[in-house]
Amino acid sequence: MKTPDRRVLDESDSRYRLPACHPLAACVGGLQLARECRPGKVGCQSISYVLYKTSYCLFLLDAGRTFVVKFEVMSSILPNSNNADAHAAGAGVASPAPTFSPLYQQIKALIMQRLEAGEWKPGELIPSEVELGSRFKVSQGTVRKAIDELAAENLVVRRQGKGTFVATHHETQAQFRFLRLMADSDEPQRPENKIIEVKRVRASAEVARQLDMKSGDSVIFIRRVKSFNGVPIILEDIWLPGAIFKGLTAERLVEYRGPLYGLFESEFGTRMIRAEERIRAVGADPDAAEFLGVTPQTPLLSVERASFTYGDKPVEMRRGLYLTTNHHYQSELS
Repeated sequence: MKTPDRRVLDESDSRYRLPACHPLAACVGGLQLARECRPGKVGCQSISYVLYKTSYCLFLLDAGRTFVVKFEVMSSILPNSNNADAHAAGAGVASPAPTFSPLYQQIKALIMQRLEAGEWKPGELIPSEVELGSRFKVSQGTVRKAIDELAAENLVVRRQGKGTFVATHHETQAQFRFLRLMADSDEPQRPENKIIEVKRVRASAEVARQLDMKSGDSVIFIRRVKSFNGVPIILEDIWLPGAIFKGLTAERLVEYRGPLYGLFESEFGTRMIRAEERIRAVGADPDAAEFLGVTPQTPLLSVERASFTYGDKPVEMRRGLYLTTNHHYQSELS
């Protein structure tokens, strides 16, 4: 049997349109799509989904020749909805390939957009599931599933009897979310930070690549030593985009007593939501040995981190040298 000819049609090609009056046709985006199958005449499969960004595929079988039509509709098709939020995602997402996702993930993306826009600040109460369901024209169960994922990603925090709040780095349990170094003993740990230097420098090629900026752009460089119970444990070098962290000085860092990411969140409007780390074993160089009070070539754990804010935008590059004589790096996998 001869293999059917397979072609990809352009949606503007009028040769493959069905007449507007044809009983099998429905006009979508200017293209007449067959929407029901009749054996012996036209075989078709149309895919539609309750998506903000919707892709349609139509297969027309005619005299042994197969044509495939693909195009995308970049607008909301939520039924009976005039809500601005319900129409927002289609205008904000673009992709060259069809993308299908469950409705709860689309609601999750809309909530993320509101978080990024600052509608709900860190630590603030967000609307209830019922209110969000009404706002987005979806069921409460769909909203609950979206919030479940946001909570699992530490973007929001549920509090029994109080509601759901935007997560903040000022919370005690969040302060060690990005610090995986744990003491071997159960002894309480008192963290202290000593600022060695803070200065504005030009980004090297490596720093520029990590922070998605140009070589030579302004960055803020921070070197500090973190101690636990008075013992130096971590030497950190940190690079931050100068345009975002204007006004960050050594004096401000010295007087600030909370977590560094809490400072970034409250004073610079930048919330770290995820990080990537690379870990390897190294020997202490002379500078690191002096700051950590060990001999040169003492085994250390090198942790290189890139931290990201909303929109997966990199906003921090960090290199830490960890002394693990009485500590270990702990990571949970699931």
